[in-house]
Amino acid sequence: MENLEYQSVEEQLDERVIEIARVSKTVKGGRRLRYRVTVVVGDNNGQIGMGSGKANAVPDAMRKASETARKNMKKVNLYKTTIPHEVYGRCGGAVVMMRPASEGTGVISGGGVRAVLEVAGVHDILTKSMGSANLLNVVKATFDALDQLKNASDEAVLRGKSAEDLAPFWDRR
Repeated sequence: MENLEYQSVEEQLDERVIEIARVSKTVKGGRRLRYRVTVVVGDNNGQIGMGSGKANAVPDAMRKASETARKNMKKVNLYKTTIPHEVYGRCGGAVVMMRPASEGTGVISGGGVRAVLEVAGVHDILTKSMGSANLLNVVKATFDALDQLKNASDEAVLRGKSAEDLAPFWDRR
């Protein structure tokens, strides 16, 4: 019975392939070619994970990346259909800026950032990708930014105030 519940949860996850790259290793006899696949998995409700897998064939690499992404899932603090506050994420030379947007704005972002935000369940957000255009680093910078998001009630406790006192300022865009 428990196995069926596990499978139903697995089927509900949204999976996006971010990148399929052909990578090579130089050996004595020449180059050994393999494939690296990067996948993002989410439940469209604040849970996301990223995984990367390498193999001699693309389907095997996809399977490995998907398994890794499902193992690395974590919760993200969201506020209604957007994020609670502005945040910057960094990885290598890539910098991603995310700013909350009013309802109905949509996801204003490019490639890898858009895929991550859509599987996370964000519907209204403004983003800007700066610096390096390396897709893997841009996606990691997006995850870094999402990790920095704070929950309004937790922040109120840290500041020694009630959530109602903080709410009018927290909601401001």
